Amino acid sequence: MRSRSSVVDILEERGLLESITSDNLRSVSTTSTLKAYCGFDPTAESLHLGNLLGIIVLSWFQRCGHKAVALIGGATARIGDPSGKSLERPELDADTLEKNTQGITKVITRILHMNSVSNVNGNDNHLNSSSFFVVMNNYDWWKEVRLLDFLKQVGRFARVGTMMGKESVKKRLESEQGMSYTEFTYQLLQGYDFLHLYQNEGINVQIGGSDQWGNITAGTELIRKILQPDGDVAFGLTFPLLLKSDGTKFGKSEDGAIWLSPSLLSPYKFYQYFFSVPDADVIRFLKILTFLDMEEIDELEKEMNRPGYTPNTAQRRLAEQVTLFVHGEDGLNEALKATEALRPGAETKLDWKTFEGIAEDVPSCSLASDQVLNVSLIDLSVSSGLLDSKSGARRLLKQGGLYLNNSRVDSETKRIEPQDIVDGKVLLLSAGKKNKVIVRIT
Repeated sequence: MRSRSSVVDILEERGLLESITSDNLRSVSTTSTLKAYCGFDPTAESLHLGNLLGIIVLSWFQRCGHKAVALIGGATARIGDPSGKSLERPELDADTLEKNTQGITKVITRILHMNSVSNVNGNDNHLNSSSFFVVMNNYDWWKEVRLLDFLKQVGRFARVGTMMGKESVKKRLESEQGMSYTEFTYQLLQGYDFLHLYQNEGINVQIGGSDQWGNITAGTELIRKILQPDGDVAFGLTFPLLLKSDGTKFGKSEDGAIWLSPSLLSPYKFYQYFFSVPDADVIRFLKILTFLDMEEIDELEKEMNRPGYTPNTAQRRLAEQVTLFVHGEDGLNEALKATEALRPGAETKLDWKTFEGIAEDVPSCSLASDQVLNVSLIDLSVSSGLLDSKSGARRLLKQGGLYLNNSRVDSETKRIEPQDIVDGKVLLLSAGKKNKVIVRIT
């Protein structure tokens, strides 16, 4: 554990610092125990890769001896954050919000618990314990707030001109759809969250992506105007959004979002996504998405430029570290086992349990035993949907790219025998490294 290192300096060195509301945060972070929070609106039943930086930055606060707080926006999600959005978010009903809240609470708790540097009492929702992280829900206090009281106590301190000047507001006002009053109030609601947490829980740092700057400063301004403290007592910190080197968002695959919940995206697919990161991005992602020492990352960068560098060495390190952080040892082992099992030419013995582990990640079909046994591999490659034509299958076989249970097949006359069927239930066909199909025997 790093103790009283400047978390701000660490984040800056790794490319995880965009802006801070006051440079005093650097020195305060080395002399005091801070309580930092990051908000997550429950707009889906799991967090995705775009949310991961918030959890990583919270974890850096933990590692530097501070308290980490994840705030679920059970109230603010009913409004919808306009930041970075061209259209108003669809309204979520109470049941969906509750389901989403439970889902992302589970994800955050699992990740921060696995990576916590102390024992955590998962039932403790207050900060007066020795735990290093806690999950809270802003609906717990918003449900008690009356509109007239809010306008009197908070609204009169908010300047409309300042609110109109926020980037998220200006962009929406210039759009064809405009902006509803409901969305316009979002920054004030988030600002009040910071005020409430500072007053009642001693939380003095809010973190968020660079698109949250306006919402975060709304909170520091409310604290300054309403409480009138001496000097800097509450701080805001933003980190860059997760983008590829070409400026596009990092966090989408061909199948959609890269979810952090293993029930929506398996550790194997999660691992494979990072293993496929382009060379142009991999070093930067090692800095911002892992906790590896900078010396090791610098050495990996040098290796990449040396003759004889083994391709994807840096990507493998990235995939291992991020999968370990999000899915733990068990998830990483599952991903590594599936990766090895699905590698053409691998010597790993395939068994029924391995197939079960990869079943959701590989296309499959079900065929009767008489459609498989004693059928030529060429014919089965077509009937299973692996390849479009027998001529294509023959051509691939001659090129050495057709595999049965990860073993290359060289003979055009190869037929499926009983011993080819793993545990009498299933077999794996591969066309090259990426195209695979599991054939289930019914």
